[in-house]
Amino acid sequence: MKYITLFLFLAIIFGCNKEIVRENKPIQKEIGISQIVKSDIDNVLDVHIDESRRLLKELMSKLYKRNPRELKKSSYKMVEENIVRLFDLTHTWDFPELGGTHDIESIRLVFNEEYQGDRVFAFVSGLMSMIMKSYNYKSKFHMIDSVDPQKLYNCARNLEIAAWKLNNDHDLQGNLFLMSNSLPNEEIRNLSYERIFGKLIATQDNIAIIIAGKKNRAIKTVIQKMATAIFLPI
Repeated sequence: MKYITLFLFLAIIFGCNKEIVRENKPIQKEIGISQIVKSDIDNVLDVHIDESRRLLKELMSKLYKRNPRELKKSSYKMVEENIVRLFDLTHTWDFPELGGTHDIESIRLVFNEEYQGDRVFAFVSGLMSMIMKSYNYKSKFHMIDSVDPQKLYNCARNLEIAAWKLNNDHDLQGNLFLMSNSLPNEEIRNLSYERIFGKLIATQDNIAIIIAGKKNRAIKTVIQKMATAIFLPI
């Protein structure tokens, strides 16, 4: 009987010790190969790209709601479909309705009187491909990757120009090519578009400064009057 009691006592002690060890054992986070070959600056780049994508998705949704006529020109009749095919599917930016144009050239289509396509898609696609071009078309970065801070800076200035043109360029009938901040009949000004562009521009400028400091590179700044400003090369 005493052996049975001793056995039960040892079993209880052993069991308690096992539980204590299990509870105190540190939880180890699994680290994949992709994280091992990433530096802090790579993670910062990833975050800035993700933020730009998020802001442009929001911009596209808002522009379609403000300009429903543009969605009618698209082969995809739902806003979500256009967002998915631009941001969530693998492609090379060669969308049929853009006639082989990319980045800056796609943006210019929007303010071309002769263009008959979906101006919202052309505008946001142009902005996104321009931003991605400034990151060398990479959405995820690792130690061997590199970006040019001047391209990032130039992209920020181009975003300023695109925002100005959105608010000021008119067709031959005197109408804005795309409605954004305001509608006719003195509707209350909607500043949410300006806030989105402000965040996009700040995101590009911030990462340009970070990369320039990391590489000990100087950025050549440019000052232009918006009315006569030209898009800078990326």
